[in-house]
Formats: sequence, structure tokens, C-alpha cells
Amino acid sequence: MRYGIVKRSLCTVYEEASEKMVSDGQVLSGIADEVMHGMIVAITGDAVAERYPEAESRAGMFLPVRTFYNYTGYLPVEDVLEVPPEAAKEWEASDLWVVNGICVDVMSIPDVQGVKLISLFRGSLVKVLNWESEREGWARVELADGRIGYMRNQFLSEKEFSQAGAWLDELPQAEITDENAFRRAVMETAKSYLGVQYRWGGKTTAGIDCSGLVSVSYMLNGILLYRDAKIMDGFPLKEIRKEDMKPGDLLFFPGHVAMYLGDGLYIHSTGKIGSGGVVYNSLNPDSPIYRQDLVACMKAVGSIFA
Repeated sequence: MRYGIVKRSLCTVYEEASEKMVSDGQVLSGIADEVMHGMIVAITGDAVAERYPEAESRAGMFLPVRTFYNYTGYLPVEDVLEVPPEAAKEWEASDLWVVNGICVDVMSIPDVQGVKLISLFRGSLVKVLNWESEREGWARVELADGRIGYMRNQFLSEKEFSQAGAWLDELPQAEITDENAFRRAVMETAKSYLGVQYRWGGKTTAGIDCSGLVSVSYMLNGILLYRDAKIMDGFPLKEIRKEDMKPGDLLFFPGHVAMYLGDGLYIHSTGKIGSGGVVYNSLNPDSPIYRQDLVACMKAVGSIFA
């Protein structure tokens, strides 16, 4: 198996080998998911050429990949640093930390007046070489392409999730020793995306969709869920009775998913006009943020504690 490490700030996972697709005469985005800097993918085949030149995409080459959380698609060849298995495993075993800021610059020197090497979104991974470099508050880090830079260490958090699913037969999941603490943590993570715009297939602070929000919120707390808005076999989320739902559980609607926060409140990323991103809504019909259209079609509740 071949592997790749994302070397761009953000890398789009496309459904097919094309940035765009043609459907009923319309040119639409082909985006299915996003992976961030430092993340590992398994390369499942040879590079293929652009599939839909009539969609006026750039005539690039795409790699078929499987993410470490078992999602498949195609990445532009130039966004990925292809590495042998031992290098991918070495990167994962190194002192990787998660970027926790909205958008964080990595600089050439530990100073705000340095040259920006790259800007990273929440969830990106960097290798920390020195937590406190030659200047207080600045960590010395290594990027996926080997460049060395500096970033404020206040924007770094410990990595809770494993990427070993890229080469293992099953997804490694973090051990949860305190259910209530986990529920609080995953809700706080989701809340940190409040106000981020809706982006179809997005999974970052630059733009995020409904399943992107819940999957990245769980991922950053060590649990890998299926990326789309459905409960899938082989993943830790199981359906439970609506009466048994607790804060941190997930609410499923046709083509949509939200996270329950308790007291009838939930958080989700919605493209609805007037919302346009990550917002709160309520299951309570007496609430001013009640969404009757969603409550009427809620079809399932999922929990990893079923």
C-alpha cells in the first residue's frame, strides 16, 4: 500500500476524479470531504486524469484514496506528499499536535513579522520540535513537507485521535473513561465552530457542513465516525430511542445531522437562508429558534454509548 500526507493547508476529497461534475446540464462541485494539513491517506490506486473536462475543471491528475477514517474519494496529486509505509507510520508516531485556532499562521521565525509559510485551519497536524522555542510562547514545528517554522503554542492541542486506520483493518478509537466528560468535551468542540459558514463537503473553520461538524467534533476528541449524515455499520455510533438521547448524541434527519445539547437545544451546520452556517436551533415548539421542518422529519438518534 502507498500512503500520502496532506501538504496543503486544506485538501479537497472529490467524489470522482474531478473538481466539478455535470448533473442535468448543471456544473456542480464534486467535493465530498476535506482533509487538513498533516493528515494521512492510503493511496488505493494509480493517478487518473480529470474525468469531466466539459465541466471546465483544470486538467489535473487525481489519486484515489481512503482516509484514516475510512472515507474514499480522489485528491489532486499536487496536494499530497506520497511516502512509503514506514514514513507514514513514522509521521503518525512523531510528536504530532492539533491546531486548535480558527486560522493560524506558521511563520519563518518566532515573530509576527516573520514570513508566513502556511496558514492552518483547526484540526490540522504539525510535528512539534520544541514547545518553547527561542522565544516564549512560540513552538518550533515541522510541516508535512519538512519545512521548519514557528507558531504560537497557545493554538496547539494534544492529538486525541489515531490515524492508524489508514493501514489497520479496523478504526482505532480512543478509550473513554468518563462518559460525562466526553459528552461535555464533544459539545464544546462543536460550539467552537459557531458562526462558521456552511460549505458543502466542508470540515474546517473556513466552511463546514452538517456531517463535517459532528464528525470533526468527535474526531478531535478521539472518536472516528462515518463522515456522512447516516449511521453506518462498522462505526461506533448506534441508533437509540429518542427518549434515551443525552447531550452529545446525534440527531438524524433526511440528508442532515445535528448534535443534541440538552434541554431541547441542538447545534448544526445548515445552509438554510437566514442561518447559512453553524447555529443553534431547538426541538421545543415554544422556542424562537424552533425548526418545525426538521422536527417533523427527524428519523433517528445515534449514540456511541448505546
